Amino acid sequence: MTGSLLIIAAFMIIPLMVGVLSARQSQETSEDFFVQGRAMGSIAVFFTVAATWWSAFAFLGSNATFYTNGPVFLTALAWNLLFGFMYYWIGKRVWFLGKRFNYLTPSDLIGDFYNSEALRITVAAITLIFTVPYLQIQLTGGAYLIEVASGGLIPFWLAALLFYFIIIIYVWIGGIRAIAWTDVIYGALLFFGMMYAGYYISTQVGGPTALFSQLQQSSPEHLTMPGPNGTMGYPMWFSLFAITAIGAFMGPQIWLRMYSVKHGKLFNLMPFLLGLAAFAYVGSVLSGYSGVLLEPNVENPDQILPIMLMEYAPYLLASLIMAAGASAAMSTANSQIHAVPTVVTMDIYKRYVNREASQARIVYIGRLSLVGFSLAAYIMALTVPGVLVTIGIAALAGTAQLVIPTIGAITWKKAHPTAALAGLWGGVACVLLMTFGPLSAPFGYHAGIWGLMLNTVLFVGLSHVLHRRDTVVVERFTQARYDYDAEYHPERLPAYAQETPPTDSYNYR
Repeated sequence: MTGSLLIIAAFMIIPLMVGVLSARQSQETSEDFFVQGRAMGSIAVFFTVAATWWSAFAFLGSNATFYTNGPVFLTALAWNLLFGFMYYWIGKRVWFLGKRFNYLTPSDLIGDFYNSEALRITVAAITLIFTVPYLQIQLTGGAYLIEVASGGLIPFWLAALLFYFIIIIYVWIGGIRAIAWTDVIYGALLFFGMMYAGYYISTQVGGPTALFSQLQQSSPEHLTMPGPNGTMGYPMWFSLFAITAIGAFMGPQIWLRMYSVKHGKLFNLMPFLLGLAAFAYVGSVLSGYSGVLLEPNVENPDQILPIMLMEYAPYLLASLIMAAGASAAMSTANSQIHAVPTVVTMDIYKRYVNREASQARIVYIGRLSLVGFSLAAYIMALTVPGVLVTIGIAALAGTAQLVIPTIGAITWKKAHPTAALAGLWGGVACVLLMTFGPLSAPFGYHAGIWGLMLNTVLFVGLSHVLHRRDTVVVERFTQARYDYDAEYHPERLPAYAQETPPTDSYNYR
């Protein structure tokens, strides 16, 4: 017990030290606090994106899903590839536009391209409303692990409070630079923790080969779709694949990481690196399926991994692996705690409350906001129970709706603000009504998929019917897209546009 508590204490102290060290290089400007002066290098980019992308949803929720619903979570291997591709294809364009027009938030880009205050406010509201529940599950997952690792000595409410107290301090001190530095540590801990936990637990039933052989005999429905409960078929496989990757990618914490990158070429390696990192889920397969054999009647599936570690692994090893799991929760939580105040400060305070605010005042408001939203997530973790994956998918389904107007902004000059607004409202309303309202999602697909379909139909249909009159804004973005292609993908330019910039004489997207 003493060793476990020491590991937990170290886990709390290390990020504080990193935060203090990183603060020495910080400047009191909003661009430095929120996007590290747009100068983040390759190693920090990879680890902070990977660590932010993985969360308690991945470390605990994946084990719980294999344990209760069979193989549907294997789609994680595919959604990692989709996330990596989006980071390259969409992220690189968002980064380019952010650098050119000095954007810091999703609303900056979408609101500027569509030239619409209503759309700007809608985007900010979506990012705030749907990010807080996702923040809640990081707190819940981290608190579970600390509570179990301490043998119950640290109760859930206190574990959650400690968890957020530490994050608030080092984010307050160092901003995104402190987060990126700690994410390098968290990312490595998380990858090896997931892999080794799975391997070690599976040895308790004779190793991976013996595990699958025994599972085939005792519970074969865990190895095939639609799983032991009969509810996780191919429609849900596709839903998780699309909603998880798109929803996480559209979260404000990932937008900040797109804006922070030092050079566009750093985006090219991300699909390969994130795809490679997906092999960590092999550990979750082994852990979740071992739980079916070793601990078949656990009341809360989200606790299956920590329960098995405490039961079958040496105490210190179990504590170390759970520290890795807490890393997953903390690395996502710190990014969300930092991203949500960015939206509040830049999209609401600076734009509508105090346009003349100094840089120091903006950073101060951002720090106050992170305390307020952290408190809201803490209260939700104590009062709104739920399985991690269920809460997480519902939250991701909301932020996923932002992908439609974003793709329009970076690729399509005909994209119309009214169409984008109608699409977002329609998509979000569909998600809410099918998740919490009287409607049910048909044919086994998640509400987020139906929301994306309605969003797309409204966006594309109305954009073809309506015509934009703000030609200055449209041409400004047309020029930016031309410059992007000229610098990074000249082969895409029409032959007649290779040597001259776009004009009204031709239709360059």
